[in-house]
Amino acid sequence: MALTAGIVGLPNVGKSTLFNAITQAGAESANYPFCTIDPNVGIVEVPDYRLQKLTELVQPKKTVPTAFEFTDIAGIVKGASQGEGLGNKFLSHIRQVDAICQVVRCFSDDNITHVSGKVDPLDDIEVINLELILADLESVDKRIDRVGKLAKQKDKEAVIEHEVLVMIKEALEADKPARAVEFTEEQLKVVKGLHLLTAKPMLYVANVSEDEISDAANNEYVQIVREYAAKENAEVIVICAKIEEEIAELEGEEKEMFLSELGIEESGLDQLIRASYHLLGLATYFTAGVQEVRAWTFRKGMKAPQCAGIIHTDFERGFIRAEIVSYEDLLAAGSHSAAKEVGKVRLEGKEYIVQDGDVIHFRFNV
Repeated sequence: MALTAGIVGLPNVGKSTLFNAITQAGAESANYPFCTIDPNVGIVEVPDYRLQKLTELVQPKKTVPTAFEFTDIAGIVKGASQGEGLGNKFLSHIRQVDAICQVVRCFSDDNITHVSGKVDPLDDIEVINLELILADLESVDKRIDRVGKLAKQKDKEAVIEHEVLVMIKEALEADKPARAVEFTEEQLKVVKGLHLLTAKPMLYVANVSEDEISDAANNEYVQIVREYAAKENAEVIVICAKIEEEIAELEGEEKEMFLSELGIEESGLDQLIRASYHLLGLATYFTAGVQEVRAWTFRKGMKAPQCAGIIHTDFERGFIRAEIVSYEDLLAAGSHSAAKEVGKVRLEGKEYIVQDGDVIHFRFNV
């Protein structure tokens, strides 16, 4: 599934350094604003210990992990919604992503310039969130004018959309994002069609110094970010972008030893992907055969035919049923045939809701 998270932040907060590390895509990183003018897109493999275990069990000819897309969007500054800096261009790039990862500077370093002259994570967050709100407010105001005329003519769809737009406008004028408004299922369909910046789920990424990564809980800047995020039920992850650059060059045991020495359980990449998955309601199912063991990303709540369609549209069109065993049951049994013998392999139809960790063989006919 082609889903992407946009990495945003003020200039010089470590945004592009993090992007370089997790994708090894080489986005330009320099100590001045606007060094990233066009968005850089990087595809990163999703680390999943289950894929390795399945590979050991099945011994396939090849193993294919699932992937996730990150877009590095150039630094936003105050006034971006009015075209300050390179604002309008950046905001249009944010509009194209599914979720927003906002990198917040939570370290002091006299050698790295801060765009506002001081380290203040709360002010940084509010600058960016306000610019997103102002951009949405402009879009909503324009839309209300157009839809309002149709709503007065009792056009059913226009009436529903106008109600939604008014609700969003009230929230934005109170400095609240569109995602903070409670909508009905019918209204949510309208919201999705508006492609608002503040309707996108937000993840805060607190970037700390190398000295503080192992004891980030005592970082006062991180505490401020957590308190702010808690008010909007958003998640916070703590990383050190500079260390991530070093980790990106390591593999296997060398990487594990390096993390252990730093007192870190998992890399920033692993945290970022896991949190981004959670943010977008994503999960993973597997296909496992002698030719290939592969991981596939799907949205939680998708039914078997839809998940089959991720592999190929013919699979969905000609779906008959799905042969399914959970990852845990397959591993415990030791093989697919053994899992079948103990009744752990089952046949599911078109209404089955696929679960994270399902190992599936789709049966179809076209």
